[in-house]
Amino acid sequence: MTANTARPAEAFAARNTPRIFCIGRNYAKHIEELGNTLSGQESVVFMKPASALVAPDEAITLPDDVGAIHYETELVVEIGSGGRDIAPEAAREHIAGIGLGLDLTLRDVQTDLKNTGEPWEKAKAFDHSAPLGPLCALGEDVDLADLHFELTVDGETRQRGHTAHMLVGVADLIAMLSHHWQLLPGDLIFTGTPEGVGPLHPGMHLAVSSPQLASAEWTIA
Repeated sequence: MTANTARPAEAFAARNTPRIFCIGRNYAKHIEELGNTLSGQESVVFMKPASALVAPDEAITLPDDVGAIHYETELVVEIGSGGRDIAPEAAREHIAGIGLGLDLTLRDVQTDLKNTGEPWEKAKAFDHSAPLGPLCALGEDVDLADLHFELTVDGETRQRGHTAHMLVGVADLIAMLSHHWQLLPGDLIFTGTPEGVGPLHPGMHLAVSSPQLASAEWTIA
């Protein structure tokens, strides 16, 4: 799979995105770097609105006076054929595309919400919090458990991820989500971030890349 199989920017602008599902705490080392405890509980799930999406090469506008805002690089899966109670072994048939994206987080706000036991949406679901790269068709030769990706900030590598390190793999995530919701065509799943997250500042240039997926770049406004 190469970048030339990705959809053009026009298709991104016209895309139908019913929901953006996001998975938290899906890489052990990221859990450790935030000082959280690894548990055997089901993955953390939260959602973002369509207004969170930012197309490649567009400027990302961050909110003011909210404390630290962190980048989190993630593999993103688009649902093609929807369904309910999808078996893990059938999950691949329901994938329309895969790519890379960023789950931006108001880290100080998230910490406060965790301390009070409140949902994470205020820290996660703000506008421009889900920059999304081009989505590529899932080739038969692509192993979802063997995808490498990375993020550079101002030319310096900050995150390296490998889907083999996911605590819950892509097929099991689709199965889990479809047990709680009927998945719809166009739904997106941000599958969690590896270690190496850090703060964003105006003027930064972010680039996500992978040997198997399309690359994308953004600048912080």
